[in-house]
Amino acid sequence: MAPPQGQMRPGRQLAVLGLIFVVLYLMVFFSGGASGGLKDRLEPRLGLDLIGGTRLTLEATNSIDGKPPTTENLEEARQIIENRVNAYGVAEAEVVTEGNRNIVISLPGENRDLADVGSAAELRFRKVLKAADGTGAVAPPAATPTPAPSGSASPAPSGSASPKPSGSSSAGAKATASPSAGGQGGGAAAPSASATPPASPSAAAPSPSASAEPVPEGVEKQRTAVQQKVGAAAWQAASGLQAPADLTTDPSLGATLKPFGTLSPREVAVLPAEMQFNVPTIGCAQLDQRPAASIKDEKQKAVACEDGTQKYLLDVAKVLGTDVGDANAVLDQTSSWVVSLDFKGKGQEKWTALTREAFTNEGQGCDQTALGQDGKCRVAVVLDNKVVSSPEIQGVLTGDSQITGSFDNKTASDLASQLRYGALPVTFEQQDKVNITATLGASHLRAGLLAAGIGMLLVIIYSFFYYRLLGSVIFLSLVLSALLVFGALVVLGRQIGFTLTLAGIAGMIVSLGVAADSFVIYFERLKDEIREGRSPRSAVPRAWIRARRTIISANAITLMSAVVLYVVSVGTVKGFAFALGLATVLDLVVVFLFRHPIMTMFARTKAFLSPRVSGLGRALPARTTEQATPRTSRVKEA
Repeated sequence: MAPPQGQMRPGRQLAVLGLIFVVLYLMVFFSGGASGGLKDRLEPRLGLDLIGGTRLTLEATNSIDGKPPTTENLEEARQIIENRVNAYGVAEAEVVTEGNRNIVISLPGENRDLADVGSAAELRFRKVLKAADGTGAVAPPAATPTPAPSGSASPAPSGSASPKPSGSSSAGAKATASPSAGGQGGGAAAPSASATPPASPSAAAPSPSASAEPVPEGVEKQRTAVQQKVGAAAWQAASGLQAPADLTTDPSLGATLKPFGTLSPREVAVLPAEMQFNVPTIGCAQLDQRPAASIKDEKQKAVACEDGTQKYLLDVAKVLGTDVGDANAVLDQTSSWVVSLDFKGKGQEKWTALTREAFTNEGQGCDQTALGQDGKCRVAVVLDNKVVSSPEIQGVLTGDSQITGSFDNKTASDLASQLRYGALPVTFEQQDKVNITATLGASHLRAGLLAAGIGMLLVIIYSFFYYRLLGSVIFLSLVLSALLVFGALVVLGRQIGFTLTLAGIAGMIVSLGVAADSFVIYFERLKDEIREGRSPRSAVPRAWIRARRTIISANAITLMSAVVLYVVSVGTVKGFAFALGLATVLDLVVVFLFRHPIMTMFARTKAFLSPRVSGLGRALPARTTEQATPRTSRVKEA
C-alpha cells in the first residue's frame, strides 16, 4: 500500500542526509590542503579581523607632470589591484579607495609581500640601439654580449624572451631548434657586413636634441630645477654629448659631469633619454629606482638597465603589453620557470615585424655595442623601468614567446598575473604597511562565537518552553545545520580560499532567525490542522504540504538578498552575504532531509500523541457537549 499523499519515506531522506555528511567530512579530513593534526584539519580559514594579516596603503602619484589621478583612473587601478590580490588565491581581500589618492589593501593570513600588486607592470618590447656601462664609474663603455644558441631568441645573462621550441630543425647551418609557428632560421638571412652600423659609439649619428622631444609643462619645470642643481657647465657639457663619454680620455669632463651622479632617481627621470644614456656618471642604481611612469610614453626612446650594470638606449616601443593576450607561469623543457606570452590580434603581427626589423637591422639600426655574438640586434623586454631580458633575435618569430630568467614559481606567477590583468593607469608609492597581529582578532572571534552561542541557546530554550518535545526537533536541526556549515567553511577555505570574518559570523547569526522562522511556519501550520479536528499523526503530512511552499518562498527571498548583496558589495560585506546565503541553503537541506522526516517518525510514537509531551495540547479542539453525551442516551431519545 502506497503512503498517503504528502507523506514521505523518512528512512530514504535521512539516508541521503547521512551520505551528505559522510562525503562532506571525508573532504574535510582528506581533501587537498588537509594536513597536520586533527585541529589543523578542522580549522577553517579565518579573516584579517580574526587572525591578523597585512594592510598596505598605496598613494597614487604621477612622477612626470605632477597632476592628480582622475576618479576613473583611480577606480580602474583599484579593480586591477583587486584582481591581482585575488590571484593569490585569498578571498575576503579588501581593496578600497580612500580619499582621492590612496588605495588601501587588506589581506588576511600570514605576512605577505604586497609590493608587487601596486606596480605599474607596463610591458614594452623595444629594440636595443646602443649599450654602455651602467655602473656610474669612469671606465669606458664596453659591450659584453653573452653567447646564445642559434635559431632562437638568445638570452642575455638575466634571461630572455625566447620562442617556444617546436622540435623541428631549421634551415640554418648552425640551427639547433626552430622558432615556433614557422620562425625563419637565423643562419640563412644574416645581414651583410655593409649593413652593420659603425663600431664606435662616437661615430654614431647625432642624437636628437632635448628640445625636439615634446615635453609636458610639469616635466619642463622639473627639468629646469635639475639644470639649476647640476649647474650650467655640467648641463651644457651633458647636452653636447652625442655618445657615451669616455672619461679616461678627458678626466676634467668627469669632474664637470660629477653632479649628475648626485641626482635622485626622480630627478634623473625628467632628463632627456640621450642625456641619461650618454652621461657616464648616471648609473643603473639611479635608473632602476626611477618612478614607474618615468618611461611611460611608448612613442619616445628610453633608457633602462639590465642586471644593474648594463645601460641600454632603447628604440620606441613597437609591441606593448596590451598586445599580449595571455600570460602564464609554466615550466619549460629544462624544468625552469618561464612566463609564456600569447599575443592577440594585431599584436602577433607587431611582434613578427619587430623581430624581422631586429633580425635584418632595418629602420634605425643598432650599433656595434648593441649587437649579440652572432651580429644580430637585440630586443629588450622592458617591464616598467627595467630590462627583464634582451635576447638576440636570430629569426623572424611568427609565434608566441616566453620570458625566461631567474624565476621561481612565485616570481613567475606574480609577473604573469601583472601582465594578465593589465598595467595600472596610475603609478603608486607605498606609504604605509601594517602587520596586524591576531591578538585583537582572537578576542573578536571569542566575542563572535559567544554571541552565536547565546543566540542559539535562546532559540533552543524558547523552543523547549513553547513546543516541548518538538523543541528537540529544533535543537537537532540547528546542530545538524551548524555541522554542515562548519564542514562547508573548512572545505571552501581550501578549495576557493573563502575566509571567515566577523561579518561572516554575523551572517550566520542572522541565519538562525531564518531557520527559526521555518520552524514557526511548520509547527503553527501543524497546530492549525489539529484545531480543524485532525489527529496529530494525520496533521503532520498535511501541515508539511501547506507549509512547504511558504518555507521555500521565505528562504528564497533571503537567498536572493544574499546574492544581490554579494554581487554589489566588496570586502567584508561580501563575506556577510556569502555566509548568510550558505547558511540559508544548508538550512533548506536540513528542512527537507531531516525536519519533516523526523516529524513523520515522531508522529508514529505514543509520546507525540500525548498533548502535554508533544507541546500540541493547546492546539487540540475543545470537546463539545454533544461529543461528551454518551451514545446510548442519544438513542433512547430518538
